[in-house]
Amino acid sequence: MSSIQQKEKLFSKKWFISYGLIVLGSLLFAVGDVMFVNPYRLAPGGTYGLANVFNSLWPWKISYYALCMDIPLLLIGTWILGPRFGIKTVVSTILISAFVWVLETTWGYAPLIHDGLIDNPLPGELSFVPDYFLNTLIAGIIYGLAIGLIFKSGATSGGSDIIAMILNKYTKISLGTLVLLVDSTITLTSFFAFKQIRLPIYSILLIAIESKVIDMIIDGVKTYKTVFIISNELDQIRKYIIEDLNRGGTSFKGSGLYNGVSRDMIYTTVTRNEYVKLQEAIKDIDPNAFINVMNSSEIIGKGFKPLSN
Repeated sequence: MSSIQQKEKLFSKKWFISYGLIVLGSLLFAVGDVMFVNPYRLAPGGTYGLANVFNSLWPWKISYYALCMDIPLLLIGTWILGPRFGIKTVVSTILISAFVWVLETTWGYAPLIHDGLIDNPLPGELSFVPDYFLNTLIAGIIYGLAIGLIFKSGATSGGSDIIAMILNKYTKISLGTLVLLVDSTITLTSFFAFKQIRLPIYSILLIAIESKVIDMIIDGVKTYKTVFIISNELDQIRKYIIEDLNRGGTSFKGSGLYNGVSRDMIYTTVTRNEYVKLQEAIKDIDPNAFINVMNSSEIIGKGFKPLSN
């Protein structure tokens, strides 16, 4: 066990927060799957995407189908890749299945969003008037929140990700590409099962929304700007950064490639709102200044996110 894992002591505050995130994330995932994804016959990747297709074709509980895939995948993954998944992934896998079982047993597979019910639907047709876009939008947000919270706890989603990890070990294809290929293949099963092209399209849209929400949960909604400034008036700019923005930075020397002239530079990181103020200040101080700006998804350290969190 690594020193990082050892810091999370049993029943400590960090332990409760971590497993609380897993419980909440697992519950949200179950809600999204049973009330939004399954009724619309969507298959947004993963073992539960495949389980939803199987459930619609051959009625058996989603949780049973998923467990029949997840347990062998965890065992095969541990055998081939080693015990890298950890107890948290096992816990999240079991909790998701349990919550899905409770909801499909008590709630059934009725959609939460629809434009009306159909009294006598044709065999194989939906029993309600669907609102695909709104349902997909909300499902993507719920899925993203769920998986984002699970990732935040230090667990993984397991399932089809394990297939991608195994393939990555024996091929030169990147893990990200393999995850996309595996999930895309699962998404396409909804088309072959129900012969409706809109199902994989809405499933892909759901995955896109989900991924954006996951990024927001993991990285936060704040956007930081990393700024390099070259100017003949660096003292004034430095004073503005320290006194008006209450930020720090680093100054260092560089030389131009063309003429070799030595120039002073400032490196600093500010929030998006602070960057707007900084840009206006530099415009007033030195209109001829050179500024290089980069987006930073996360800044850890004094004045930003503490390293201990």
